[in-house]
Amino acid sequence: MTLILGIETSCDETAAAVVEDGRVVRSQVVATQVALHAAYGGVYPELASRAQLETIAPVCRAALAEAGCQLADLDAIAVTQGPGLVGSLLVGLQFAKGLALGSGRPLRAVNHLEGHLHSLWLADEQNGREPPPFPLLALIVSGGHSELVWMSDHGCYETVGRTRDDAAGEAYDKVARLLGLPYPGGPPLERAAREGVATAYDFPRAWLGESLDFSFSGLKTAVRRAVTEPAADARQLKLRAGTNVADVAASFQAALLEVLTVKTAQAAEQLGAAAVGLVGGVSANQALREQLRATVKQPLYAPPAKWSTDNGAMIAAAAHFQHLRGEPPADAGLDARPMWPLAAESEARG
Repeated sequence: MTLILGIETSCDETAAAVVEDGRVVRSQVVATQVALHAAYGGVYPELASRAQLETIAPVCRAALAEAGCQLADLDAIAVTQGPGLVGSLLVGLQFAKGLALGSGRPLRAVNHLEGHLHSLWLADEQNGREPPPFPLLALIVSGGHSELVWMSDHGCYETVGRTRDDAAGEAYDKVARLLGLPYPGGPPLERAAREGVATAYDFPRAWLGESLDFSFSGLKTAVRRAVTEPAADARQLKLRAGTNVADVAASFQAALLEVLTVKTAQAAEQLGAAAVGLVGGVSANQALREQLRATVKQPLYAPPAKWSTDNGAMIAAAAHFQHLRGEPPADAGLDARPMWPLAAESEARG
């Protein structure tokens, strides 16, 4: 049996979890900062890292206690090295390096996107889940990422499509803010969309020819032009009188989800995937899950919502499979990599 403590601080969450054999989540603790950033309509990086400094020690202690283990029982300590906000990454990295040095446990560095992919392998003692087969095409959708990743095995990745501008979650947040919905914008916009008419607005779909890349900046701009007008302060915008928020939300979501699902289905067919995976914070969107399941021909695998958003369990799971591949632990000189693409990792590992 292998026990790994996973630590995740790539953005505004402070998360830790203990995972057994890369699969069974023995504990999971997450300190959120939604209330802290709500006034800004997005994550304020300096506030995020300062809050993480205060919460990381108690979060890790709670994860160990919930798992019923101590540092000496661990086989490794895993931490997100990137990509993400540099200040937040440094909080997790420095804390993990201190834990590893003080306990004599090996330290493993994980790419945040590799962690999201391995959320597909997570289960708990009450709810065993079958992992997906290889080769796998995964759609990673979150506030900062929208990517199609070909995964032929653990540690073997190729990015076959990516956003050229806004990520899907970023577009959700920005449109929700235009509509006066609370932050984070994804869940309230999805709820509003359920009450609206998806054909009320004919918002554009950016297909980009034969490319498997995404682009959501134009969609966001189209929404802004359709529903806002200048305010008394020329620097501000206000919602146009009579705007039906539910109809706008439904039409926006229909446009965004159509592009995500159609391109994912195309990629899965072109590449001959055995299965399709859906991961990342936006993967908790039920409309996306239902539409993707109805569109792709392959079996669809997606983690429960508790493992879709940033968490320590996915980092521990990815580290477990690093260990199985015989990769050496990280050294004490480990530094943050805020712009670390997943494809670069696969090239480095051969």
